[in-house]
Amino acid sequence: MRQFAVIGLGKFGTSVARTLTKMGHEVLAIDIDPDKVQHLADDVTHAVQADATDEEALRALGVRNVDVAVVTVGQDIRSSILTCMILKEIGVGYVVAKATDELHGKLLEKLGVDRVVYPERDMGVRLANSLGSSNILEYIELSPDYGVAEIVATEEFANKTLRELNLRAHYGANVVAIRSGNEVKVSPGADDRVREGDVLVILGSVESLDRLKKMR
Repeated sequence: MRQFAVIGLGKFGTSVARTLTKMGHEVLAIDIDPDKVQHLADDVTHAVQADATDEEALRALGVRNVDVAVVTVGQDIRSSILTCMILKEIGVGYVVAKATDELHGKLLEKLGVDRVVYPERDMGVRLANSLGSSNILEYIELSPDYGVAEIVATEEFANKTLRELNLRAHYGANVVAIRSGNEVKVSPGADDRVREGDVLVILGSVESLDRLKKMR
């Protein structure tokens, strides 16, 4: 389990925070708007109202101790830049930041941001991944090395338990949920059985997910 701070709780930030929480990670969600904080409070580990451009506030919240800080303050470029500067200065190991355009992105890169994301462009990558493979429905890149994929269980996987499939050993990947019709089982056990057509939500390295995408 890793620790994340998500700063900025607009639609994009809220989606990131909820997804990371559902994956079993600890998430500290931060926004200056109390309504946004309250709206997300029950869906994450901690939700706090704070000004992310206030270094002392971030230090007091222990943000320097998280594994990854995700800055999704996009439209307010000044706040975005100041927040990223502070995060790097206080020693956050890996900072991801949302950019509104290429110029904003270049500024963030010069500040030492480890990864700059462009939501609209990244949506295009996810669409291409889904269209380019016969058995993958959705792909979300979490970092340059890891992602989450929704993969349709083929005949090869049908009527086998997760223990029998042993995807961790064969592919270096973990099944974090199974969707069967309208039912979703989160954190399935080793004895849960997969049926043909089920959707497996799989967390793994880019390499392991690429291998799974090529299944027929």
